[in-house]
Amino acid sequence: MMRPTLIRTAAIGLSALLLAACASTDRVIVDKQNVDEAQYQQDLSDCRAIADQVGTGRDAAEGAVGGALIGGVLGAIFGNSGTAGRMAGGGAVVGAAGKAGDAQQEKEQVLKNCMRGRGYRVLN
Repeated sequence: MMRPTLIRTAAIGLSALLLAACASTDRVIVDKQNVDEAQYQQDLSDCRAIADQVGTGRDAAEGAVGGALIGGVLGAIFGNSGTAGRMAGGGAVVGAAGKAGDAQQEKEQVLKNCMRGRGYRVLN
């Protein structure tokens, strides 16, 4: 069984990753030459709402569970219950980070595609 400190460390790491993923949704650079600012803001808001449909938190949670399982199994095979607990905690953080990163990239791509679809010249 994982120790409370390992669970707490994994939870803090996962929370930090999720906050970082949520905070970096606006990575779209648009050429605003001859663009109506009010319409741009409305389109950007609409496209953000569409991009928010990408399940960042769910994907990170799934990655954490998968990482914990793999880490725990490897720890049990190559060590003892203490090693299994430590590796499960580390696997949870690594798994969550990987999945959250993948979901964030997908979210940014959806945002960019949406803005392109509305006629904006996306530069990044």
